[in-house]
Amino acid sequence: MLHEHSFTRVDGTTAMLDDYKGQAWLIVNTASKCGLTPQFEGLEHLHQTYRDKGLVVLGFPCNQFAEQDPGTDEEIQEFCQINYGVTFPVFSKVEVNGEQAHPLFAELKAAAPNADGADDVEWNFTKFLVTRDGEVTRFSPKTNPTDLTAAIERLLVRV
Repeated sequence: MLHEHSFTRVDGTTAMLDDYKGQAWLIVNTASKCGLTPQFEGLEHLHQTYRDKGLVVLGFPCNQFAEQDPGTDEEIQEFCQINYGVTFPVFSKVEVNGEQAHPLFAELKAAAPNADGADDVEWNFTKFLVTRDGEVTRFSPKTNPTDLTAAIERLLVRV
């Protein structure tokens, strides 16, 4: 069950997905030194637009792809806030592929494989849109966050 996963906040405390129960989630593996890093702006826009309507954006920094997020958790948080005004939760760094992959990402990948049937996260800014009922849809790293507007609006009107 997705709600049962825990992860670490930047301040070292533990959070649970259950903390966001009753909301839809947009879960993204992020990186601060990637060509796709400007997507933070679009993710923040989605957060601001839909947070009061039942969507929460959750950022999980990952350094597995060309070491594009090498900073400390605190440096990453500061970067996101200063450069993109990020107010959505950005948690401690995780791995998304391999034996050390965070169990949340293992479950997300199994629920929504790539278009080619593989389940690995292909790059930074892979997006997983999760309904309140736990249905998972995966979006490519190249998908601009604002291109998810229609999908988000459809799922938010579902009861």
